Order: sequence, then structure tokens, then C-alpha cells
Amino acid sequence: MSTGIGLFGGFTYFAIIVLVVYSLWKIFEKAGKPGWAAIIPIYNIIILLEIIGKPPIWILWMLLPCSNIVFGIWAMNLLAKSFGKSEGFTVGLILLPFIFYPLLGLTDARYLGPSAKEANGFGANNQFGVNNPFGANNPFGGNNPFNQPPAATPPVTPPSTPTPPAPPTTPEA
Repeated sequence: MSTGIGLFGGFTYFAIIVLVVYSLWKIFEKAGKPGWAAIIPIYNIIILLEIIGKPPIWILWMLLPCSNIVFGIWAMNLLAKSFGKSEGFTVGLILLPFIFYPLLGLTDARYLGPSAKEANGFGANNQFGVNNPFGANNPFGGNNPFNQPPAATPPVTPPSTPTPPAPPTTPEA
């Protein structure tokens, strides 16, 4: 009898893994990436980072013990936000991935683009975006140093060639 339960549990576990991988395949395709990348270890993390708009250095953080938990949860949150979902959906991706990954991949959820700040730019005026703590009282005036190109300055024209001084005149006698 225990053999039957073991086989049933093994097949159930295998079916759940296949469902999650297939859902990840569809998520990748919705984001415009190759679906087959979902089944290649480490490369699927690289593609996931491209989807959520994070830099490649995150691979290191996602492979290191302890930090991978934090960065993995962060990546799941950014994945949910890339599909227009809330933090509650992130909790679902963490606790019930066999339900929430299929909700992203197999339903009509639309990929909206990378949700990371690095991918979307830094808002209207600076890295604070809409929540600018300076408001209208920007202490930098028009020269805002926060992620903006320097203000255009008028071109400097070279000085004209100076005229040589006139020779001194001597009084005639």
C-alpha cells in the first residue's frame, strides 16, 4: 500500500513540476523571449532578469546562498508587477507557485514590460519619479543633478583676434 502512495505522490509532484515549467515557458513567450529558455538551468534566470528589467549581476546574487532568497522574492515581485499584478499576487507566487504561475502564463494576463526602475527610466524629473520630495521647491533650481543631462549652455564663441596696439605718437616740433 505504501508503494501506491509513493507512486501517486511522485506522479503528482512530477505533474506539478511540468505545469510550473510549462507556465514559465508561456510567461517567457508572452514577454517576447524564447519559451524553451524556461527549461535550461541558469539561462532561465538570465531570461527572467531580462523580462523584469534587472542587470545581469543579479545572477550572482540569485546563485549565492542566503541572498538568493531575498533576490528571488524580489524577482518574483518584479515579475508580478511586469504583468500588472499587485504584491498579493507576489505572495501567491511564493506560497502557491503551482497556481499563480499558470495564472500568469496560461490566462489572458498581459506582459506590460519590465517593471524595474532601471528598465523604465527614472520618472519625470529625477530618480524619485512622481514622489519627488522636493516638489516645486527643488534646491537645485533648473540644474537638477539627479540623472539628468546637464543643462544646455550656449556655445562659446572664440574671442576675435585682438588688434595690435597703435604705436605711440611723438609730438612734432
